[in-house]
Amino acid sequence: MTQAMQGGRPSVETLKWVDEGLEMIDQRVLPARFDYVRYRSAAEVAEGIRVMVVRGAPAIGCAAAYGVALEALLLRSAGPTAFVSGLEGAFEVLAASRPTAVNLFWALQRMRAVWQAHQHRSQGEIAAILLAQAHEISAQDVRINRAMGAHGAALLADGARVLTHCNAGALATAGHGTALGVIRSAVEAGKRISVIADETRPFLQGARLTAWEMVQEGIPVTLITDNMAGHLMRCGEIDAVIVGTDRVAANGDVANKIGTYMVAVLAQRHGIPFYVACPLSTIDLTLAHGDAIPIEERAAAEVTGFRDCQWAAQGVKVRNPAFDVTPAELVTALITEKGVVRKPNRENITRLFEA
Repeated sequence: MTQAMQGGRPSVETLKWVDEGLEMIDQRVLPARFDYVRYRSAAEVAEGIRVMVVRGAPAIGCAAAYGVALEALLLRSAGPTAFVSGLEGAFEVLAASRPTAVNLFWALQRMRAVWQAHQHRSQGEIAAILLAQAHEISAQDVRINRAMGAHGAALLADGARVLTHCNAGALATAGHGTALGVIRSAVEAGKRISVIADETRPFLQGARLTAWEMVQEGIPVTLITDNMAGHLMRCGEIDAVIVGTDRVAANGDVANKIGTYMVAVLAQRHGIPFYVACPLSTIDLTLAHGDAIPIEERAAAEVTGFRDCQWAAQGVKVRNPAFDVTPAELVTALITEKGVVRKPNRENITRLFEA
């Protein structure tokens, strides 16, 4: 299904607020169907995050913020004790939904700070304030992505062929995207950019989501399986790699969708720049290095088959880590809303938060 157009370009509303409810694109069924799923409580939103109706670190953070607001709205007529305990439960269930994406915890901390700052107000007022904060987190995400896109677009030459892994587009954010936002901004600046999308096993975010976004916008895109990237690099058919990230440690190590580390190693071997597009909210200064980043292990069924198709032998043992860690020395630069950080390390990254 083709999205509505705004200003001549498709508009992807990953999350939208409608009649005191949160609606999110069901990314499990794209591109075969384009459906919104409606949520009215924090527990429902947490389940939507867990089963990957919504995915991508910035989008998860926005969804969590709305989950808190939803719970506050549900509880605004409850007694004071029930209101407090209910909101605490909302924070707890949302925090447990996915462990790796730090934007989830960043958004929850921001919502908690707003709640604590307004505890003297009525419950109805608190609910309204929390909803306004969720709206602001979502709007801010788009502004940040636009800023990142402008900084990153300058790194791409006219005619560049850019490899991506997973989906770091509008579907992974509140809009525009991180890695794909850089590509969108470069195209908007008049550059001829083409995309090579890894299919991204086992959940196929590249095949199902990145390819869909690029086709909708008329940006040239070629789909490859994950194990083809090295061949294309060796043949000189890739000029740059841009990926998103779910968490960056203080030293510049990057956690992203499983398979990213392999791409980074290949890019270094072939002298191809490897860029990571990330908002500051994805940088976790509390973790010294990437080994401390929690890596989510998902269900075996994602590896043994897809939807109703089973291809693996019954009873086979499965490993399904959803993310891997790319060491900072393999990262050419981080692209942030405050600019490009080349050769990321603790000193350069800390400086971003001091400006």
